[in-house]
Amino acid sequence: MRDYELVVIISPEVAEEEIPATLDKISRFIVERGGSITEVSQWGRRKLAYPIKDFMEGNYVLTHFKMDPGLTADLEASLRISEEVLRHLLVRLSE
Repeated sequence: MRDYELVVIISPEVAEEEIPATLDKISRFIVERGGSITEVSQWGRRKLAYPIKDFMEGNYVLTHFKMDPGLTADLEASLRISEEVLRHLLVRLSE
């Protein structure tokens, strides 16, 4: 198990009350595969540095978790096909 940090930008079209459901999908993906969530921080709606899919704002969420390194490709593939997620950044934290 390794420590990871995931930053996700959720589309501004997703209503505020639907954001927890989107985060729950990501959390479930990690936990169902033997990982564990350490911390989830919602940074709220922020202005983007450049337009992504014609949006100038997005809801930022930072998640710290532990997961088997072999499953990160599956997680990223899942985030890539998600309609709610505009961008994501997965970083392995140093040991």
